[in-house]
Amino acid sequence: MIEIRPIADDDEATAAATIMATNEPWITLGRTFDRSLAAFRDDSLERYVAVDDREVVGFVIVSMLGEFRGYIKSIAVRDDRRGRGLGAGLMAFAEDRIFRETANAFICASSFNPRARDLYERLGYEVVGTLRDFVVRGHDEILLRKTIAPLNEFSRRPNE
Repeated sequence: MIEIRPIADDDEATAAATIMATNEPWITLGRTFDRSLAAFRDDSLERYVAVDDREVVGFVIVSMLGEFRGYIKSIAVRDDRRGRGLGAGLMAFAEDRIFRETANAFICASSFNPRARDLYERLGYEVVGTLRDFVVRGHDEILLRKTIAPLNEFSRRPNE
């Protein structure tokens, strides 16, 4: 049974960083293993792993700070576990976390990654903008948003 929970130790950080550094979109975006590992060691971010039988099979990183509080910074599922709903499960987990504190969830999809954009749109995200040449020249980042209420109507949910 797959469990999604906060990252526990550096071994899990290393496993998650390996997934990130060896898969798209991060390869095209130039994300090295060292930069990936740094993201999993960044205490300003909320880092969660999907674990199956003590193996990291996916992850999601959420930023709950700054102007785009509720930004899903990175999400991935290991190659051999794709197509089984784990990505949607990680998204649901992240949304549940975000919507306890804010009315909006944000995520970017690289212009060369239409499968990710399709998934986000199926899950109710809408395109709100295009960031031209944002990370690397020749590729855009498509900013998407899912909302549960206007900010002035949102009431923070107690921790469940």
